[in-house]
Amino acid sequence: MSVPSRSERILNLPPYLFADLDRTKRELRSRGVDVIDLSIGDPDLPTPALLIEKLYEAAKKPEHHRYPAYDGSPAFRKVVADWYQDRFGVSLNPENEVLALIGSKEGIAHIPLAFVNPGDLTLVPDPGYPVYATATSFAGGTPRSVPLLKANQFRPKFSEIPADVAKRSKLFFLNYPNNPTSATAGVGFFEEAVAFAKRYEMLICHDAAYTEVFLSGVEPQSFLQAAGAKDVGIEFHSLSKTFNMTGWRVGFAVGNREAIGALAKVKTNVDSGVFGAIQETAISALQHWKELRDQNNRIYGHRRDILLEGLKRLKIPFQIPRATFYVWCDIPTKESSTAFCTRILQKAGVCFTPGVGFGAHGEGYFRITLTASEVRLQEALSRLEKNL
Repeated sequence: MSVPSRSERILNLPPYLFADLDRTKRELRSRGVDVIDLSIGDPDLPTPALLIEKLYEAAKKPEHHRYPAYDGSPAFRKVVADWYQDRFGVSLNPENEVLALIGSKEGIAHIPLAFVNPGDLTLVPDPGYPVYATATSFAGGTPRSVPLLKANQFRPKFSEIPADVAKRSKLFFLNYPNNPTSATAGVGFFEEAVAFAKRYEMLICHDAAYTEVFLSGVEPQSFLQAAGAKDVGIEFHSLSKTFNMTGWRVGFAVGNREAIGALAKVKTNVDSGVFGAIQETAISALQHWKELRDQNNRIYGHRRDILLEGLKRLKIPFQIPRATFYVWCDIPTKESSTAFCTRILQKAGVCFTPGVGFGAHGEGYFRITLTASEVRLQEALSRLEKNL
């Protein structure tokens, strides 16, 4: 029996960037190539031992083997609110302004289902995380690209967004510290975003997955620190990058209570919450956040210095990353970003991410991650030098 034809929403989706990269890497590795993968933001550092031990103990508790609370346990939501107060000085009501997520990607992918109708627009940064656009398409909406240009420190210029587009837009996705450019933004910029959202009655969806990965000594700020942000915004956070827990799938959304409630209603119909033992472990992570975070950032800082020194030697222009574990580089040849990255992967066995995979305005750039050891970074630079 043949299966039905695929839906139009699936047929119209572009290939997911990282899935294509994975196929190419698997092919090379099957031929015995030692691929150094600097393409995906997946920490190579181990999950802290104290969290592993906490999970082991929590997993033995019978109560965690039944359905968890859909919106997160009261203890988890309270520690998230406590962390926001401690880290950002932002007050949250854990009852209705905090929602547990199966990783921040899950929440970002579901928020359009709560607000976007067919024909509605969303504003998505370009270059930007591909899920913003694909989630919009799944909900029947149309993503509209907002250019992030070097001339404006890779931040959108609100004044250049056409009024007719803004009036039809339900959501505006923002992401600082930014993936892929590593750009940062402060409260002043977020206050501009709040004013823009109020003017056009849209919801700001701020992806804050990288606020705790910073390399400059200056702590990035939360969108919710801007005056009036909770009136118009929701912020998505994750434990993945901060605590090396990408495979654990736990995060949270915070902010406007109506938006949190709408997202929770979607989630009660599509998932059954976060495994209770993982929530209990996440509580420990957020209670020990500073020491665990700072250990990681010292390592990423050393790696960044090694990589930037090598890129200078190779005369490859780059943006100095003050946060995230990404380095956003200019293509040093006249090739497209895809052609350049494909050639380096095939000739040198080093995998970078072509900028165009993040949107049309990513063309001309490529992204390198710092999620490999110093030895592997040095080896990658050596191979790059031989194959440029």
